[in-house]
Amino acid sequence: MDKLHLYDKILSPVVTEKTTNLSEQNKVIFKVPANANKKNLKINIEKIFKVNVTKINIINKKNRIKLTRGKKIKVSGFKKAIITLKKGQSIDLTTGV
Repeated sequence: MDKLHLYDKILSPVVTEKTTNLSEQNKVIFKVPANANKKNLKINIEKIFKVNVTKINIINKKNRIKLTRGKKIKVSGFKKAIITLKKGQSIDLTTGV
């Protein structure tokens, strides 16, 4: 499989305070495309980062309307995957891919 196709299933890592706290539990969170599934994500992440994935949870964030300064603004939704790694393994997101 070509490297370009491996990276198609991972859009970007989600780096927030909550996700950095989850990294202590061997969990990493990525934004993924709307057509991504657990089986393909597991194969791609194991090949790219050379880690063992034990579990994948996928969350679909829906579109919503936000009120800002009295104006309605549409906030687009996205799909994210919570990847649980084998104990003792981690993915360093600060180095880049």
